Amino acid sequence: MKIHPLIASTADLEKLVGRLAEHPFIAVDTEFMRENTYWPDLCLIQVASTEEAAAIDPKADLDMQCLLDLFVKNREVLKVFHAGGQDLEIIHNLTGTVPYPLFDTQIAAMALGHGEQIGYSNLIESLLGHSLDKGARFTDWSRRPLDKRQIDYAIADVTHLATVFPRMVEKLRKTGRGDWLDEEMERLADSSSFAFAAEDAWKRLKLPSRNPAVLGRLKSVAAWRETEARSKNLPRGRIIKDDTINEIVLHPPKTQEDLGRIRGLSAGWRNNDIGARLMNVLAKSKPLPAEELPDREPRRPGLTKDGALVSDLLKLLLKIRSKETGVAARLIARSDELESLASGVRKDLKILSGWRFEQFGSDALDLVEGRLGFAIENGKLKMSRVAVTEQIDA
Repeated sequence: MKIHPLIASTADLEKLVGRLAEHPFIAVDTEFMRENTYWPDLCLIQVASTEEAAAIDPKADLDMQCLLDLFVKNREVLKVFHAGGQDLEIIHNLTGTVPYPLFDTQIAAMALGHGEQIGYSNLIESLLGHSLDKGARFTDWSRRPLDKRQIDYAIADVTHLATVFPRMVEKLRKTGRGDWLDEEMERLADSSSFAFAAEDAWKRLKLPSRNPAVLGRLKSVAAWRETEARSKNLPRGRIIKDDTINEIVLHPPKTQEDLGRIRGLSAGWRNNDIGARLMNVLAKSKPLPAEELPDREPRRPGLTKDGALVSDLLKLLLKIRSKETGVAARLIARSDELESLASGVRKDLKILSGWRFEQFGSDALDLVEGRLGFAIENGKLKMSRVAVTEQIDA
C-alpha cells in the first residue's frame, strides 16, 4: 500500500479524492482534541483504500469540500469506521449530515464473537495477529508541525482498517450474519443522534423531581448553559457543572448576590455579566407544561415480583445464547425488551422477529410460556424442553 506524505494543499487533496472515489470502500479515521472546547477541534483526517493511504491536515490552508462531498454525497463508496461515533459527529458538525453508506467494524465485531465494544487494538491483534504501536496515542494533535512518528501512527489506523474490513465482510457472509447489522448501521447513520436543540438539553440531566416549577427552571438553565457553551466553544462543565445546576433549580437564589454562596460558583458570579444572565434566565423560567413532564416510571410495563424473576431467567438465557452463538448479548436484546416480554408484551418486540427470533426470541418465548426450563446435568447448566400436558376435569 502506498503511503503519502501529509496532505496540506487543495490540489493534492483533490487528486487523492478522485482516486479514492474509484474504490468500493474507504477506511476513515480522525484525530481531534476536545479537552478544552465544546466543539471537537479537528486536527487530522486519515483515509485509505486498498491501494493507498494518507493523512490530511485540516489546519493547513486547503479546501476540504471535495473530501466532505466524498463522505456525505457519494453513495457509491462505503465509508468504514471503527467505533466511529465521534468521527461521525465531527463530519456532522462540518456538513450537517453523516457519511452514507457507512460500516462500523466495532458493531460488526459484536456479530463475529469479539464481544461488546472491542477496542481497535484488540480487534487488529485478533484478526491480523500483531499489536499496534500506542506510543503516540496521547499526543497533542493540534500542535504543528507533526513529526513523522505521529503521522505514521495516525495513518496506521486506516491502513489496518482497510485490511481487516474485507476479512470481516467475508466472515459475515460465511456465517450469514451480514443482514443482522443493517438495522444497527442505519441507526448509526441517523443524523438526529448528533444534533439536538438547546431546549432539549435538560433531558440529559438527572434530577429526581417531577415538580413543574423545578423542571421549568431546569429546562431554562440547561438551555442557557448549552447556548453559552456553544457560543464560547467551551465544555459545558466550564460554564457550570451539572450538580451546580441541580442545586440552583432546586433552591433558586433570590438575588445575584446569593450566587456567590452556591457551591461550584466563584464569588465573581455575585456581580459579573454571566451571573446576571443566569439570574435573568431564572426570572423568566416558567413551570414545565404537564405534557412535557417525564413519566413517573420508564415507558415499559411494570414487573411483578414473579415477572422480575422471569426477567432474570431471560437474562440468563440471553447470556447462554450469546456464548453459544458468539454474538454479543447487546446486539441480540436489550434489558427493557426482556422485561417487556416477562411482563406479557408480545407486540413490537425486536426479539420476536427476524434473526433475533431465530437465535433467541423463540427460546425466550418458550421459557416465558413454560415450554423451556433450566436443568443441571453433571454439574452443568443446560436447557431442557418441558412437556406440557393438558389437564382434563373429571
